[in-house]
Amino acid sequence: MHWFGMFTDVLLSTMRDVLPIVTILVFFQFAILRRPLANPKKLIVGFLCVLFGLVLFLIGLEQALFPIGRLMASQFTDPAFVQALPGEAVSWHNYGWVYAFAFAVGFSTTVAEPALIAVALKANELSNGAISSWGLRIAVAVGVALGISLGVFRIVTGIPIHYFIISGYIIVVVQTLFAPKMIVPLAYDSGGVTTSTVTVPLVAALGLGMAENVPGRSALIDGFGLIAFASLFPIISVMAYAQLAEWRAGRRKRRQSAAASA
Repeated sequence: MHWFGMFTDVLLSTMRDVLPIVTILVFFQFAILRRPLANPKKLIVGFLCVLFGLVLFLIGLEQALFPIGRLMASQFTDPAFVQALPGEAVSWHNYGWVYAFAFAVGFSTTVAEPALIAVALKANELSNGAISSWGLRIAVAVGVALGISLGVFRIVTGIPIHYFIISGYIIVVVQTLFAPKMIVPLAYDSGGVTTSTVTVPLVAALGLGMAENVPGRSALIDGFGLIAFASLFPIISVMAYAQLAEWRAGRRKRRQSAAASA
């Protein structure tokens, strides 16, 4: 009965949230375009699949992903685990395993992110193979991993978040001036596709768990903000990946020219 009641509550809540979207689509389809729906049976079945998928996903978040993230954060920040010696004051460098865990979580969840996979495959297709789908996914994953690790460091040290965000966007602006023009829009989009179904729940739970367990931190003030790091640093890493690839290509071309002239 507990699970049935939970499923019913989440289902009703999801239907209420989705109703405005359905209303707008139906209104514009029949009142503005004045055309019947193509394949209404398929649309209804697809909508029901999306609805029940959202319900199961939200229940999974509440029952599994959020508890796992908070549990791991509480275990890694336990003074008995982070202190090297009994009675030693806990400092930022005692949280090495937390940074490693944040990096691993950021990298693995981003590589598995469905939205990123779709964007990487489409970019590879439209660029005729000039943009490697795996290369793009790895570049974005490294950026997210570094961003989350730095965000966890911020939670541990208590440094205000705007110092990191402002500095990061200054780097982005400078990179935008020098990065290959083809990669700039894709790099900016890469920051958005990372904040999707797989990455956000674990990262948010990790941030809240860290803030709840690190002494002197507020879950409201310090717990949120990791998603901002996960959105910002992939932009930097993708443009850096493109700049490195362009530099290597230019060096290879210069070597070939020098060998030909010799």
